[in-house]
Amino acid sequence: MGTNIRFAILGPVRAWRDDTELDLGPPKQRAMLALLLAYAGRPVTVGEIVDVLWGTEPPTSSLNIVHRQVGLLRRLFEPDLPTRAAGRWLIRAGGGYRLDADPDSVDLLHFRDLVNRARATGDVPLFTSALALWQGPVAAGVETDVRTHPAFAALDREHLATVKEVADLALASGQADQALTMLQRVRADHPFDEALQSRLILALAAAGRQADALEAYQTVRTRLADELGIDPGPELRAAHDRVLRPPAEQGAPAQEAAPVRQPAIRPAQLPADLSTFTGRRSEIAQVLALHTDSPQAPATVVITAIDGMAGIGKTTLAVHWAHQVADRFPDGQLYVNLRGFDPVGTMMSPGEAIRGFLDAFEVSPHRIPASLAAQAALYRSLLAGRRMLVLLDNARDTEQVRPLLPGSPGCLVIVTSRNQLTGLVAGEGAHPLTLDLLSPTDARDFLSRRLGAARVAAEPEAVEKIITACGGLPLALAIVAARAAAHARFPLAAVTAELHDTRRSLDAFTGADPTTDVRAVFSWSYQALTAPAARLFRRLALHPAADISVPAAASLDGIQPSDVRPLLAELTRAHLIDQQTPGRYAFHDLLRAYAAELAHHTDTEEERRSVTRRLLDHYLHTTHTANRLMSPHQQHPALDPAQPDVTPDTIGNADEALAWFTAEHASILAAIDLAARHGFDEHVYRLATAIGDFLNQRGHWRDWAATQCAALDAAVRLGDWSAQAHTHRLLGLAYSQLGHNEDAHHHLTLALNLYQELDDPIGQATTHRGFAALVRSDSSDKALHHAEQALALYRAGDNPGGEGNALNEVGWYSALLGDYHRALDHCEQALVILEKLGNRRGQAATWDSLGYAHHHLGDHHRAIDCYRRAADLRHATGDRHPEAETLNRLAHTYLAVGDRESAHSAWEKALTILTQLDHPDADQVRANLGALSG
Repeated sequence: MGTNIRFAILGPVRAWRDDTELDLGPPKQRAMLALLLAYAGRPVTVGEIVDVLWGTEPPTSSLNIVHRQVGLLRRLFEPDLPTRAAGRWLIRAGGGYRLDADPDSVDLLHFRDLVNRARATGDVPLFTSALALWQGPVAAGVETDVRTHPAFAALDREHLATVKEVADLALASGQADQALTMLQRVRADHPFDEALQSRLILALAAAGRQADALEAYQTVRTRLADELGIDPGPELRAAHDRVLRPPAEQGAPAQEAAPVRQPAIRPAQLPADLSTFTGRRSEIAQVLALHTDSPQAPATVVITAIDGMAGIGKTTLAVHWAHQVADRFPDGQLYVNLRGFDPVGTMMSPGEAIRGFLDAFEVSPHRIPASLAAQAALYRSLLAGRRMLVLLDNARDTEQVRPLLPGSPGCLVIVTSRNQLTGLVAGEGAHPLTLDLLSPTDARDFLSRRLGAARVAAEPEAVEKIITACGGLPLALAIVAARAAAHARFPLAAVTAELHDTRRSLDAFTGADPTTDVRAVFSWSYQALTAPAARLFRRLALHPAADISVPAAASLDGIQPSDVRPLLAELTRAHLIDQQTPGRYAFHDLLRAYAAELAHHTDTEEERRSVTRRLLDHYLHTTHTANRLMSPHQQHPALDPAQPDVTPDTIGNADEALAWFTAEHASILAAIDLAARHGFDEHVYRLATAIGDFLNQRGHWRDWAATQCAALDAAVRLGDWSAQAHTHRLLGLAYSQLGHNEDAHHHLTLALNLYQELDDPIGQATTHRGFAALVRSDSSDKALHHAEQALALYRAGDNPGGEGNALNEVGWYSALLGDYHRALDHCEQALVILEKLGNRRGQAATWDSLGYAHHHLGDHHRAIDCYRRAADLRHATGDRHPEAETLNRLAHTYLAVGDRESAHSAWEKALTILTQLDHPDADQVRANLGALSG
């Protein structure tokens, strides 16, 4: 008879063996068990265990500690277990460990089982039995740092959502008394949750306790006003109004008590559905059977993995299915092409995909953590409690997919891949679906949908030949159908004859590949192109990113945008490329591979290198222009002229520059990789330098560091010491933003040494400013020392722009150290220089520093004047977060002179900015406003 083990996580973390409670050991071991229980039945990677237990600074022995703790837990559960045996409960799976449990052994799974049964029957007592399993905050007793992990936060939200669900059901079914105890027990833990408090008020009134309901409303109204400075929202007011109605009118429809969904970002990233979709009836039925029409979230994340050969229609099926069920996921849809089989090798990393999802949620760069693990945790937190559809297209393997999976129930994940993702099936419970070639019947329906049933029925023999030539591959059928539709008066027999003739010219492309006949289809469509369109088709394969703009395509082909647009339209009509969004075009992977083969067999190496050079020149010159517009007061070294027939994008101002960078930054990163592979080292260095400011401002610090590493390698190959020094400095700044302070110090030191050897005082000065920014949080003394060295070097190098900025920084660090008179002296000198140069950003920073110094000297009215000048300049230059910082300081100064109304106005403006930026400082400003109102 096996050992009987029971676990609890809905309260203190506990375990029993045959009814004897076990000592779970030290805190880290207990925390690891808590994490495994939170994901009971699903694997937790070793990396995530390490991240939860030690955060960003794990010991070098962390992996050994995890393995040792697993062994100790196994023998704790089964004392007779051999030393290296796996045991019954802790199973090695998915790059980590899985607690192999069921509803009889884990209270969390028992809770979910009861909830699912209650939902199926509408049984309120069964719901309350499920909620009775909760004995306090989940994983109570585990270290506070560990409990902040999204897995535990998601369980707390799951509990709260179920409480609200039960309350709604109880109110609707006239069983309010059964919800009262439950609501009263959790209300104290969520005093500002208006949806919860409104349900308590309605339940009290429905139970005949109108006075208690009104008192509950007054309690929450007072707390909202005193602690947050806000009035009750519409849901609370509606509940209050219902309590005040006569008893006969209080039985309003249940939906009146339904929770009001707060406005939130709702991504809608699904590609367009194909209007001519047909066939795949059994596959559609199979995937639709995985879901019911119930609006309630399933107990787990539902994952389906669709696999099959290239061109088989995986993406088309996935997108069609996603559109059919999208309404069941009201919180939105996420989509990403993971480029797992990209012919040029630019597979998307999980980190890049996560960052794209965070951008879809409009997460401010200020809120995005530096480490990939923390970004993944933030992504899971955003999905926790939401019902979302996530389509991960064209995945290479399970490891690319796993970090992108939601961490809590309620979501549908659809994954497509050419590979069978057995690890996803075994480790995550994914439902596999393998697509085969279309049957002759489905292939005939496919052609009928595109060419018309009458035309297909009129020539059955020609249709059979087309189906045979295409081998049942949907992509090939689509191309043939496009050719036939473009010549509606041609008989289909002529189409098959043309297709047969082209097969004789495919000797260079034949082989063991099962798509050999499909190459015939591609070749047939390619041969039908005009010569300029055929040339563009080949050259587009040399572009390294997922899609391409019209100006980039024109540069690549060496023609004008007005001339390239008709060629792109011709390729689109032939189904050889797709226009995914207006003005941006993309290949199917199989067609990209075919175009690349043509390019290597048709065009010379010299021609291909010339194409690559034009493309890189396009990105380099446009990036240089955009960077100059976004950072006008930085030094921007002149570029060599672009190659003839290169057409940079037209960018007129800083807003257009930001929009261009946002649309093209993935292409620029790919261009840097392309330049490095083909030996265009000057382009690598200059592209990495030009995109750096954008990557820094938008919080893409990992990409910033990666591009600077590539730039450093290129600078070394070029033997350019100045470029090496510059890149070491930028690497130091990037690593500083990532929190890798040792690496940052190392590269800044190398930069400083190189600038000294080059006798470059300006480079040295700029590097000292980087050192000052690196050490300022630890030591204002050291920061001041570096700022003073920067100032001396700028003066020695006769660089007034740098001198002005350094004077302000010396003043600022002096003020932080309490030397306010020295601060005023240096900042006033800075202002004279910066005003003369017209550097408005530098002036704004200096006025802010002057305001700070005057405030601390007690001259509050002068401080107010300085802060207002700084705020106006920062508003004019669009530096929104610095503007909010100045407004916050201005509000404190207004308070110092007793002007509460002006302080309130300044804080309101600051809060508006910080809220729009989704910046964490908004919480403190909101608290300041609340305290001021109180």
